[in-house]
Amino acid sequence: MLTIENLNVSYSHLQVLWDVSLKVSRGEIVTLIGSNGAGKSTLVSTISGLNFSPTGRIELKGENILGLPTYEIVRRRLALVPEKRELFPRMTVKENLELGAYVRENGSALDHVLELFPVLKDRQAQNAGTLSGGEQQMLAIGRCLMADPEMIVLDEPSLGLSPKLVHMVLGTVQRLNDEGLTILLVEQNVRRALEISHRAYVLESGRITRTGPADDLLHDDQIREAYLGM
Repeated sequence: MLTIENLNVSYSHLQVLWDVSLKVSRGEIVTLIGSNGAGKSTLVSTISGLNFSPTGRIELKGENILGLPTYEIVRRRLALVPEKRELFPRMTVKENLELGAYVRENGSALDHVLELFPVLKDRQAQNAGTLSGGEQQMLAIGRCLMADPEMIVLDEPSLGLSPKLVHMVLGTVQRLNDEGLTILLVEQNVRRALEISHRAYVLESGRITRTGPADDLLHDDQIREAYLGM
């Protein structure tokens, strides 16, 4: 569904990504892991149309989307849940959700989001800025789903959340995949991410250094030492 080939990204004279290639097939959860500064957020923003100087190729369902603006990529049913959530704190929960549907009107999407996150249903009239961190993350995911995507890119969805909320949010990610959504997951909780993923890539210093079935990487001694503290 998503194929990236020989992607290079630079800021001014500093190259951040070097010949990155990866593939996400329809129906998969694929996790991207790497240390801070490895280039994960740059890759995510480039996929989503937020970087304007990349070279290489990014194909979505066979179409090269490299260089397209974000709204055109969302129209092609790929949407991003950004690391910092980027909600509108003075707007209500319902208003934030409705903004996610700007590329297509889909009343059933709202019903599905509120069924998926019952707490949001109870807080539709509440300003987003008054929600807890976990509730804000639910709202960010829900807003993304309002665009009726076939694939989503999740950038650090568990960042700053308690272990209980991490389990809940990543459990929701797994449920969405069970419902047919294709997912590229960038996640600091490497163990839990690998447990729910089909395959994974390791990004270090802007280069893909490892790839394979998620379960193989979960039990790999080098991965366990570098990312799991074992």
